[in-house]
Amino acid sequence: MKTQDFYYDLPEELIAQDPLEDRSGSRLMILDKKTGEITHNSFVDIKKYLRKGDCLVLNNTKVIPARLIGEKINNPSSSNGETPGAKIELLLLKRRENNIWETLVKPGKKAKPGTKIDFGGGLLTAEVIDLVDEGNRLVRFSYEGIFEEILDRLGEMPLPPYITHKLKDKNRYQTVYAKYEGSAAAPTAGLHFTKELLKEIEDIGVTIANVTLHVGLGTFRPVKVDNILEHHMHSEFYQVDPEEAEKINQTKKNGGRVICVGTTSCRTVESAADENGMVRAGSEDTSIFIYPGYQFKVMDALITNFHLPESTLLMLVSALAGREKILAAYEEAVREGYRFFSFGDAMFIK
Repeated sequence: MKTQDFYYDLPEELIAQDPLEDRSGSRLMILDKKTGEITHNSFVDIKKYLRKGDCLVLNNTKVIPARLIGEKINNPSSSNGETPGAKIELLLLKRRENNIWETLVKPGKKAKPGTKIDFGGGLLTAEVIDLVDEGNRLVRFSYEGIFEEILDRLGEMPLPPYITHKLKDKNRYQTVYAKYEGSAAAPTAGLHFTKELLKEIEDIGVTIANVTLHVGLGTFRPVKVDNILEHHMHSEFYQVDPEEAEKINQTKKNGGRVICVGTTSCRTVESAADENGMVRAGSEDTSIFIYPGYQFKVMDALITNFHLPESTLLMLVSALAGREKILAAYEEAVREGYRFFSFGDAMFIK
């Protein structure tokens, strides 16, 4: 299976640069995965397509303001020709220990081991202590006080590379049910929900289950190989609590549908599933790669955004509905002027 099989043409003006004022005011495309039939609605009407006995699975991860802009600290003993005071950008990827993080550094050549970086006029300093795979750096932070509070003050939301506008309100790149900090990117299908809409959905008799998967920047990593089977999938941490696993399993036993909100919720329940399609409680890292031919063990339907051409996320939705049906739906979305990607419109694959 070739990466180019998942290409579609997207006009740049359809890439949503800003979130809508009303979270649930986005458009909703409904795709029947069996027939390929497409209908159009507003996201606030998602409740019309849900029924009593269904289970809606949310990813309650919280995005941290993981983008830090700092300056290289002068090191008198340095003889490598690097410029003190040079601007350096740090992107927090994964916490390894208390004050040690795996990071992406730009420009990387200015961040050799031993390099020290200042953020916020001394509020926070970082020292590069090692190089890791794919050019990432391990850094050790030094500060006084609570790291999360300092990060909230100095950090910016790490918006995807295709969003060029500055985000006015940090909370708009956060779901209303975000709880556990650890993501470098938002589970964007969840951005459409308001607390009021979730309450209305519960009132129908839909069970809401929460899982946690901390989204890494690998979610935006392009597939650089021609044969998708050669693609190296990024690893992400997930956790499923026993009571949440029980909600999902009970839904399956009762004949209800398990509907994942976003590809991250999907990857979580599929990673946690046993051979009988029951979700096991627990936590671990997953690098599951879902593409056409995959047999879903848990998920029956998916609420998702529109994904980048040739991306692993487009391959995942193609595994659920079929590549031809998905590409036809995307072509219609382009014709109809849908908004694409993180701040864009939604699709319900039922």
